[in-house]
Amino acid sequence: MILAVGYDHGGFVLRAAVADFLRGRAEVRDFGIFEEQRSDYPDIALKVALEVSEGRADLGVLACGTGIGMTVAANKMRGIRAGVCNDVETARLGKAHNNLNILAMGGRLIAPEQAPAILEAWLSTPFEGERHLARINKISAAEASTLSTEGLGGGRVVVFNHPLVQHKVSIIRDKNTSVKEFRELVQEIAGLMVYEITRNLPLSEIEVETPVALTKAWALSGKKLAVVPVLRAGLGMVDGILQLIPNAKVGHVGLYRDPETLKPVEYYCKVPQDIGEREVFVLDPMLATGGSAAAAISLVKERGGQKVSLVCLIAAPEGIKRVHAVHPETDIFIAALDDRLNEHGYIVPGLGDAGDRLFGTR
Repeated sequence: MILAVGYDHGGFVLRAAVADFLRGRAEVRDFGIFEEQRSDYPDIALKVALEVSEGRADLGVLACGTGIGMTVAANKMRGIRAGVCNDVETARLGKAHNNLNILAMGGRLIAPEQAPAILEAWLSTPFEGERHLARINKISAAEASTLSTEGLGGGRVVVFNHPLVQHKVSIIRDKNTSVKEFRELVQEIAGLMVYEITRNLPLSEIEVETPVALTKAWALSGKKLAVVPVLRAGLGMVDGILQLIPNAKVGHVGLYRDPETLKPVEYYCKVPQDIGEREVFVLDPMLATGGSAAAAISLVKERGGQKVSLVCLIAAPEGIKRVHAVHPETDIFIAALDDRLNEHGYIVPGLGDAGDRLFGTR
């Protein structure tokens, strides 16, 4: 485990106690200050937060006079959940309920001998997930949406926090889930998502005859839909959607990601001839760098697509930002918003390669 730490002059009194506690427990990256001298807490907090945000450190520890200034500054970084914890119970609940990835303490409010117990409570407490995960996902979605759409357009980022979706996502994340079960769950999640996505489809009143009497009822008012999976992993989502919308037409976009440049390369594209008259859902289970998804949406638009949305199982903030930079009006629907990409362009924590897991090729 790698921890990034930093202090200003108000938190410097805690420096030795924190260093002693972490010695032997973690690799520590120290961003100062190294001598007790007046300093500006944002300078330190932003350095530590950047290390955690970009994945070079797993967690961060900050200290200023109260812990508040460091927390305010750190939380400006994407993906940071920093909180002031000047007692053991706050530290425990901060991890259990809020999954704090940066803990801040106040050198003017606690004594150095209190710091080890606070750090121990924070580091040893597991995140409880469940209802707390749903709340954190809402924060992450708002953060990602702000990052990717500000000043560009009206595209939304919608994270599905339905308990069934979250439960099934947890199972497909598990590396021990079988290929058969993985396929079935991907279809189920896609079906649950499109059920919500199509909530506002227009209806028209019709008359039907039951075995008992004539009655008024409702039917979809001619709205045409199309699903366009990005090959090959997007195929795993198609059947789950067609079970609910059997009349939707299906197109295909073939792209692969160059392993060195991470850029998408097109090898196939065929969509319904009347694509311009249809609401289109591009299906791509993993929104990682966003290159393939953005390219797929571009291909659909080039062939006449007007209203195009992106449906993914798991996304990284980098992918959302990339798609909205190219297609600012596109709505992005996801089952889970993860932390970041690693150095290989894979989503962390993610679920591995969705195509390999769907088709048993690894």
